[in-house]
Formats: sequence, structure tokens, C-alpha cells
Amino acid sequence: MAVSARLAVMKTRANFVAASKARYQTAISLTVQMRDRRDGDDSVRVGFTCSKKVGNAVARNRAKRRLREIARLDLPHLAKAGHDYVLIGKKDVTANRDFESLRADFAKALGKIG
Repeated sequence: MAVSARLAVMKTRANFVAASKARYQTAISLTVQMRDRRDGDDSVRVGFTCSKKVGNAVARNRAKRRLREIARLDLPHLAKAGHDYVLIGKKDVTANRDFESLRADFAKALGKIG
């Protein structure tokens, strides 16, 4: 289902905690969490996180930039309405993996998660 080109970004901790208790799927370069909000709102929200395990601030920021870009490119076409998605970077992989492979990992993880 196609959604709007502009994705709402999650910023509050409560949204991330709720998504962490929902379904998730890991891939080589990232982990995707997906939560059905069941609140009647058809918008898609997305959040990004990289812990200090990913690396220093430069590595974490690079990983998050790459995650934001794949979400911008692919999530409008692959997302389900009314769901929250959290993309989590992985140590030494998210920031350094080939971008097309990263996109393929994301699409595969979304396909498996439902």
C-alpha cells in the first residue's frame, strides 16, 4: 500500500518502547521493528536508532543518515498504513555496507515481518 511521501518521524521514548515490544526482524545490516498502532490513524511513523555499540558519533550519524535515506526511498512503497517502524543500525555493518545491499536487506526484512 502506498502512503504519503512525507513520513512522520517518531521522537518520543514511549513510541520507541511500544515498538520494541512488537514484531521485529533482523537482517545482516539492520533490525526493523514494526508495530500496528490500532488507533484509526492511517499515517506511517518511522524512527531511527543506533546505540553506542555502532561506534563513535561519526559512525552513528552516518548509519542513521543511511537508514533515513532507505526509509525515504522504500518505506512509502512498502509500509502498511497505521504502523510504526523503527530501524536499528548494527555495529560495523550499517555504516559500511554497500547502499544497494542495505536497501535489499531492508526490503527483505519488511517482507519477512509481514
